[in-house]
Amino acid sequence: MSVEHVEIAIATPEASSRVLELLSQMTLEEKLAQLVGFWVDQGDEVVAPMAGEMASSTRYEDATVHGLGHLTRVYGTRPVDPVERASWLWSEQRRLQTETRLGIPALVHEECLTGLAAWKAATFPTPLAWGAAFDPQLVERMGHAIGRSMRELGVHQGLAPVLDVIRDPRWGRVDECIAEDPYVVGTIGTAYVRGLQDAGVHATLKHFVGYSASQAGRNHAPVHVGRRELEDVLLPPFEMAVRTAGVRSVMNSYAEIDGVPVAATAEYLTGILHDRWGFDGVVVSDYFSVAFLETMHAVATDRGHAAHLALEAGIDVELPGGDAYLEPLAQRVRDGRTPESLVDRAVARVLAQKEQLGLLDATFDSPPASIDLDDDEHREIARELAEKSIVLLSNDSTLPLGAPASIALIGPNAGSAEALMGCYSFANHVLAHHPGVPLGFEIPTVAEEMRARYPDARIALQEGCAVEGDDRSGIAAAVESARSSDVAILVVGDRAGLFGRGTVGEGNDVESLELPGVQRELVEAVIATGTPVIVVVLSGRPYAIGWALDGEGAAAAVVQSFFPGEEGGRALVSVLSGDSDPSGHLPVSLPRSAGAQPFSYLHPLLGGPNEVTSSDSTPVRPFGFGLGYTTFDRTELRVEESVPTDGVIRASVLVRNTGHRAGSDLVQLYGHDVVASVTRPVAQLLGYARLDLEPGEQARVVFEVPSARLGFSNRDFVRVVEPGDVELWVGGSCAEKQATATVRLTGGDYLFGSDAPAVSAVTIARDRS
Repeated sequence: MSVEHVEIAIATPEASSRVLELLSQMTLEEKLAQLVGFWVDQGDEVVAPMAGEMASSTRYEDATVHGLGHLTRVYGTRPVDPVERASWLWSEQRRLQTETRLGIPALVHEECLTGLAAWKAATFPTPLAWGAAFDPQLVERMGHAIGRSMRELGVHQGLAPVLDVIRDPRWGRVDECIAEDPYVVGTIGTAYVRGLQDAGVHATLKHFVGYSASQAGRNHAPVHVGRRELEDVLLPPFEMAVRTAGVRSVMNSYAEIDGVPVAATAEYLTGILHDRWGFDGVVVSDYFSVAFLETMHAVATDRGHAAHLALEAGIDVELPGGDAYLEPLAQRVRDGRTPESLVDRAVARVLAQKEQLGLLDATFDSPPASIDLDDDEHREIARELAEKSIVLLSNDSTLPLGAPASIALIGPNAGSAEALMGCYSFANHVLAHHPGVPLGFEIPTVAEEMRARYPDARIALQEGCAVEGDDRSGIAAAVESARSSDVAILVVGDRAGLFGRGTVGEGNDVESLELPGVQRELVEAVIATGTPVIVVVLSGRPYAIGWALDGEGAAAAVVQSFFPGEEGGRALVSVLSGDSDPSGHLPVSLPRSAGAQPFSYLHPLLGGPNEVTSSDSTPVRPFGFGLGYTTFDRTELRVEESVPTDGVIRASVLVRNTGHRAGSDLVQLYGHDVVASVTRPVAQLLGYARLDLEPGEQARVVFEVPSARLGFSNRDFVRVVEPGDVELWVGGSCAEKQATATVRLTGGDYLFGSDAPAVSAVTIARDRS
C-alpha cells in the first residue's frame, strides 16, 4: 500500500470531533501507547504460542507512563478472585485517568470462547457443540449472558468468536470452530456476536483469514488455498458478521497464504475488510503475530520493520504487548521510514472504539462488591445448549436406557470434569498450570450424574486406560466389570490442552484420527464381552470410529458430544436415560480415516468417491447426520418451477413426527447447481431450522432462500448467480434426499456484492389435525 493511499484513508475517517481533537494533542509516544497492550500477569505459564520466548521485560509502571491501549487478560491469566481483581482494575483505571497527561483509560480484553475465561466463571459448550446444536437463537442468548458477566467486571472486548471454517479435523483447534459449512459458521457466529455486543462488549472475529486451511492440519503451517476457495468458503462467515452484525473488532490470522503472511497483507486487512465490506472497527493482532513477521515468517528484518508491515497492512493494535509498536516503531517514524499518518489512522480507530464503549466518560467510582459469574441463567443456557448438541450416531434400540440393575461405567472420561471442557475453558487453559486450585464452579461428571439418576443401580466405575499413553493394565478389570453388568457405558475421547499438553486444542495437531492412546483397544475388548455397550465420545474433534458404528463388532449405540461444558454431564445422562431426546447433528463430517483428509462435504464431483480412484473418502457419517428416539418423514417439497437469478427461492416441505415420542428435527434444505461455469459442490446447505414436534404432529417449513446463497466466484472472480437448473432436497443429512424438487434460475447472470441478502428466512406453519 502506498503512502498516498494511506493519507487518503486517514483523511476521511468516521471519527468524532472529540476523537480528532484528542488525536491532535497527542505526542508520538502517547499515540503508540494507545496501540499496544500490557500483560500484567504474564508469567511462565504457556497460554499463548511462544509466550515464554516472547515475555516482556518492561515494568508495568514504565509501560503506562504515556497511557495504555489495552490491559491484557487481567482476569484470565491466573486464578484471581473476581471481586478483588475488579477493585484493582477500577483503581488502575482511575490512576490512568489522573496520572497520565490525557487521562485515557485502558480497554480490557479477555478470552470468552466457552464463556469468560476467568476463575469461577461459567463454562459453556465449546463452539463445535454450538454447531452441533444448530440453534443460533440459543447461542445469541449465551453470548449475551457471557457479555453481561464481562461488562460487570469492567471488560470491554472479547476475543471470540472463531469463524474459521473446518477444513481438516487433524488440526488441533477444531474444537474452537463451529462447522465445516460457512453458512452454519456465519449464522451461528453472527448470533454470538449479536449477543455479546448487545451486552455492551465488543466481539472480535478470529482468525481472519485462512488459518484453518493449514497444510496437513498443522498449526501455523502454510496455507495453500486458491482465490476461489478463499472467496467462497473461508471469507463468507466473516463477511456476514461484519455486514449483518456490525462486529467491532477483528483479529488477524497467523497464517501465510501463498507465501505472504496475513499480518502483512493489506489486501485482506484493509482491502477486503474496510474497503469492500465497510468495516469501521479495529483490527487487533493475534498474540505476538507482529513480532512473528520477523521471528517465524522471516519477512521482516527487525521488530521495527515488522511493525511497519503490520501497521501498513491494517493491524491497529499489537497484542498482548508492545514488542514492535513501541520503541521499534517510534524509531522508524522519527527517521521517516514509516509515515506518522499510518499511526494516526490506527489511533483514530482505537480512540473511536473507546468512545463507543463509554471509556472516555467512565468514572470508575464503584467496583462490584459481589458478582456471580455462574448464576441460574448461565447454567440454564449451558444445560440447554449441551443437550441440543449431543449427537446420536448409532442405536440398536439399547437407548434410551431403561432401569438396569447394574451398570459398568468405564473409560478415562467417565469421572473427569476436565473432559467436559474445551481448550479455551479457564480450567484447561489456565488452571492446568495451578494444580490444587479448585475449579470454582460446579461441574458434575458423567459418573456423578449417573449415580444421581440411577440411585438403585449397582454402578461400577473403571477407568480402563488413560486418555493418552499405552498403559493397558486397567483393561482386564474393565472387561470383567462389563461381563458382570447389564449394560456397559464407555466414556472415551479427548483431554483438551495447549501445545502438547492434552490431545486436542491449540498446537495439539495429530497425524492419526484414531482415538488417542489405547482407548480403541479398551472399547473393542469391552464390546467383545457381549454385554450391550454404549460408547460416549467426549472430544474436540471428530474421530475415525467407523469400526464402532457399523458391522460386526459395533457398539449397541454411539453418542458424540463435543466438549459440552459445565452442564455436560447432566445433559449426557439426560439423553442416555431418555429424559430428553438427542437432537444434535454433525456440524462436521465423521471421517473414514486420516488418510482421507482434508475432506469437506462441499466437494465437487471429483472430490468424492468415484470410479476413477480406488480411494474412498466417504465419511462414515455425513455432515448434518443425527438420530433421535423418534422418526420423521419429510415429504412434499414444493418450489416454484422458475425463479429469476436475482430473486428468492421459496421452498416448503412437510415434516411429520412418525414415532411415539416427542422430538426435534433439524430440517435441512440442500441444493446443487447442476451445470455452472466452474465446478460446484455436490451438496450445499441453503437453509436449516430446528422443529419440535409431538408424536403424529406435522408442520410445513417454508424457506425463503436469497439467490445469492447459490452464488459463487466465476472465472473472472466476480460473484455471480448463473441461470440454470438447481436440484433441491430435504433429508436427515447432506447425503439423504428424502424429498426432492428442481428449480430453474432464469434470466442473465446476476452479479451481486456484499450488500446482497445472506440469510435464508424460515417460517413454520403447524398442523395439529
